[in-house]
This record gives sequence, C-alpha cells and structure tokens, in this order.
Amino acid sequence: MRYTARVRPRSGGREPFPGLAFKGEHPVVRIAMKFDKPVPGGPCWTELGTNDIEAAKRFYTELFGWRPETDPRQEAGGYTLARLGDAAVAGLTPLMEDEAMPVAWHVTFAAADAEATCEAVRKAGGSIVLEPTDVFDLGRFAMAADPGGAGFQLWQARAFGGADLLNAPGALGWVELLTRDTQQATAFYQQVFGWSVNASPQYTQWGVDGADFGGMMEMGDRFPLGTLPHWLPYFAVEDVDAIARIASGAGAWILVEPTSVPDGPRISVLRDPQGAVFGVYLAEHEG
Repeated sequence: MRYTARVRPRSGGREPFPGLAFKGEHPVVRIAMKFDKPVPGGPCWTELGTNDIEAAKRFYTELFGWRPETDPRQEAGGYTLARLGDAAVAGLTPLMEDEAMPVAWHVTFAAADAEATCEAVRKAGGSIVLEPTDVFDLGRFAMAADPGGAGFQLWQARAFGGADLLNAPGALGWVELLTRDTQQATAFYQQVFGWSVNASPQYTQWGVDGADFGGMMEMGDRFPLGTLPHWLPYFAVEDVDAIARIASGAGAWILVEPTSVPDGPRISVLRDPQGAVFGVYLAEHEG
C-alpha cells in the first residue's frame, strides 16, 4: 500500500513484460492458494500502479465486479481500494507524470517486522528500493528486489491487515515468480521468508508451512529477450474464457489464450489497456 511513496524502481523504469508473456504451454501445476486470508510471510496484497486511474477503475470493475473506493485525503494521492462487496481485495494507485515506474501489478508479502525483513533481504543478496515507511496508522510499507531483479513489496500490518479475501472469484489467488535463475531465487526466498518449497523439473511451488500460495517458473526461450524477472499475480474467476472475452472487448490484450493446464486449472494471461499484465485462473469449488 504505497500511497504517496514515489520511488524509481531498480529496473530503471523498463516494463517487465515487453511483448508476449511467454511462448508455449504453462507447466503442470495446480493453481490455488491454500488459505483465504493473509498469513505471515505469505502474499497479503496486490496493487496496480497505473497512469490512468479512472480507466483502470472502469476496466477492473467491468472485469471482476470490483467496487472502487478512493481515499479522499490529499496525502493519500488518489489511492483506491478495490472491494468485492465490503471485502478489500486489491489497490489501485496513480503514477505521477514524472515517475519512472512502469504500469504494472505489484505483489506484497506480509512481514511481522518490516525492518528485520529488509535486513534479511540485504543479507540474502537482495536490495531495498524503498526503506520501511509509515502509511498513516495502517501499517509500514517497503519495496525490495531479489538478486535477479524481481521487485516485491512488504507490508507490516497495523490497522490494515491486507486483503480481506483470497482465492475467491475476483480476488488474488496465486502469485508466480518468473526468473532466469531459479536456484538463486529459491535460496533467497527461503532465507528471507522461510518458505516451504515443492520443486519439480518444470515448476516450483512456494508455501508457508507447506500451504502453497504461489510458484516459480524459469524464464527460458518462452520469454522474449529483454523480459525482466518479475512477480505475476493471478486472480480467481468463475469463467476464464468469458473474462478473456470481456477484457479483449474492453481494450486489453490476450497474451496467453485461455488454456487448460494438464492436471491443473484453466488459465489465461492478460495485459490491461494501460499495459499491466496479470493472470486469471478458474476458481476451485469445494465438493
């Protein structure tokens, strides 16, 4: 939850996803978080940095049924909560004209102590883009990057705990690291967060005490040259094909056509009209 924190990213402002998301099939994987509320060390929030906040509100309201709620305080800088009913599920923040940051979705992880986690990031070979800073009485916010350059955010909760809902239609349900050095990334995130790792030759799944919440894929020749390592959020939906059609009709690009992953869900990867990339997957239903 960055509000008015304005910084230049480690990437120097280059967008992480020039061109197609990836070429070829997504590896076999079951996409779905094993918890529906934030847990320490796990993903707790996702937010969009965009150069057209009003267009973003319209697009995601049509796509996911979100109800945007903009903070009226001047110092909030136009920060907008996206809600499903009364549940906060994501943030939308306007980028200023002089900012180098690209239009993109950002993944945030819960930290019990932001300062201590930032120190762990440094010791593990990562870097701190923005030192921990207070966001009103809501919590403490920091921005970091792993050794491969993939950026992520940290949130030490106070009055605001993060997403009220995870792994439900219209809400964040999976986060995926795309990197060019999976061994380096595995060592880094295990050292910083203590994540459990379920690895296979094709795909690695991250977890908190064995409860999976995300994965990692190596950026081989399926990705265009110049594509930077990054975290990609996936949102749960009731109908992947319908969401792709709605998104395309609203001016988005379909980077990965709706496809059924072997032994996994139906997924698609989209780029919104301003250029931010995100994934969607078919929500699981009990019974």
